[in-house]
Amino acid sequence: MMRLIVWVAVAILVIWAIRSKVRAMMAPYREGAAPGPAGRNNQGAAAGTSYRRVPDAAEQMSCCAACGMYFPSSEAVRVDGRDYCSQAHARQTSLHKAG
Repeated sequence: MMRLIVWVAVAILVIWAIRSKVRAMMAPYREGAAPGPAGRNNQGAAAGTSYRRVPDAAEQMSCCAACGMYFPSSEAVRVDGRDYCSQAHARQTSLHKAG
């Protein structure tokens, strides 16, 4: 009988350890677990019930006037009201206008 009690206690400890480890690993994915962008609290379902990753704030994208590639607007090279992905494309377009 004593062996049974010991095995049950060991099983309970193992299950408890695994659950606590899984909860620690899933904490960043829990909705409402941490404040989101700009300090907002991401409310929705009760805390700990949803495991959807809360995305960071998305940055506005621009399209290069020379090659059509999309890139973050913060990296844009702006010439004559047009966005370019690099200085080379901005110069390339201005050379075509001049020549």
